Amino acid sequence: MRYKGPLPKRVTGRFNAWMVGLRASPRWGRLVSGRLTVVTYTGRRSGRTFSTPVAYRRAADVVTIAVAMPERKLWWRNFTGEGWPISLDLDGSGRTGHAVADVDGKGRVTISVRLDHPPAASGR
Repeated sequence: MRYKGPLPKRVTGRFNAWMVGLRASPRWGRLVSGRLTVVTYTGRRSGRTFSTPVAYRRAADVVTIAVAMPERKLWWRNFTGEGWPISLDLDGSGRTGHAVADVDGKGRVTISVRLDHPPAASGR
C-alpha cells in the first residue's frame, strides 16, 4: 500500500524555497508572480505564523486558491468552517483578507479569500 500521509517536510521545504526564489527572481519573477503568491497565516491551534507559496486566481477582490493534493497537506484546514484571517503578497504589496476552505464531493479543496479593502492613501 502506498503512503498517503503528509508530504515529508524536507521535500516540501525545498520545493517551497525553490518556488519563492523563482517568484523573487529578476528573470522569472514577473512571469510567475501573477499566478504564484505567498500566503501567511497564524495556525489556529499552535498560534505560530506560517508562510507558504501557492498558485492562485484573482477576480477583483476575491482570490481563489485550489489546493493541490489536499489529502497530503494540512495547512488549508486552518480555513475550514467560518474561515480564518490570511495575508497574501499581491502586486508587490501585502494584502489581508478572510479565507474560507470548501471541500467538494470529490475531495477537492478550494480556498476563497475575500480581500480587505486597502487603506486609503493619505492626501496630506
